[in-house]
Amino acid sequence: MPLLYRGIVEEHRHTRSACSVFDVSHMGRLAVRGPDAEVLLQHVCTRDLAGMEPGVSRYAHICREDGGILDDVIVSRSADHFQVVCNGANRDKIVAWLSRHAASRNVEIEDHTTATAMVAIQGPQAIPQLEKILRLSLGDLKRYHFREQVYMTFRISIFRSGYTGEDGVELVLPVNLVKLALPALLGLGDERDPIIRPAGLGARDSLRLEAGMPLYGHELSEDWDSLTASQGWCVALDRKDFIGAEAMRKLKADGLRRRIVGLELEGRRTARQGFKVLAGGSEIGFVTSGVLSPTLDKSIATAMVNAPHDAVGAQVEVDFGGKPTLARVVKLPFYKRAD
Repeated sequence: MPLLYRGIVEEHRHTRSACSVFDVSHMGRLAVRGPDAEVLLQHVCTRDLAGMEPGVSRYAHICREDGGILDDVIVSRSADHFQVVCNGANRDKIVAWLSRHAASRNVEIEDHTTATAMVAIQGPQAIPQLEKILRLSLGDLKRYHFREQVYMTFRISIFRSGYTGEDGVELVLPVNLVKLALPALLGLGDERDPIIRPAGLGARDSLRLEAGMPLYGHELSEDWDSLTASQGWCVALDRKDFIGAEAMRKLKADGLRRRIVGLELEGRRTARQGFKVLAGGSEIGFVTSGVLSPTLDKSIATAMVNAPHDAVGAQVEVDFGGKPTLARVVKLPFYKRAD
């Protein structure tokens, strides 16, 4: 996936106003099958997956025993198996982790990453545009639900999900269908479609940050747990046991010493990952992601900040190489689309 096609800001704004196509085939795509598939995923995932109906997807983390985050994943229930989408850079690690914990269970793990492609169509015009181009009916597909459908004799999976804060879908399709599907989506013949356009990794990152969505290696890491990452909503501490649950229950009982927060900065400089966050001249955290928001026209960032400086409204500073800039802790997400 290229960093950009026409320009990050242009692609970002086009996604917010119309729709864009992102090639996200670098994401890992796994199938977990067998009588103990649900038992395995319940054991390794933070989210409660029990009794999921076919066609439902749920976001979860996979953690170590100490709570360190190995990856964030989307788990989807098909009629006879589960689909797991993980980060591409973590695919080998997650396959090994699942295999390790499946050793004593009746489970089969299949890696379909290289045999399939994954394409995201995101933006307020994504659904009507996709319905028009592919002649599919998607209006009744709920958020975080999916369906499997035959298109041009190929079976594809259509997920009502995404990583931009906008409406849209993610398609998983056989790799040999991509050369047919992408031209149909983008109108790469004599006339390019003015509504649906390609977008790259740079716009995907700025879009997800505005929407307060975490990125592995930035807001998510093996160095801290899901609660510290401010992702407690996907952790079922009160409903089940899973790998890392005991460590996180203790952290919650003792009180979190730090967590990920949103920052709005004065001025227009972009905070970079690793920049120090200060309070009263002392270091109290570090930036995990930052961007000059194309939608909000202000400098925003996420940061790991020590308590009690993590409260909404707290005044802190971001150190730009010895030049502190004022910032304020704000509630995430920075941007939320109008329904």
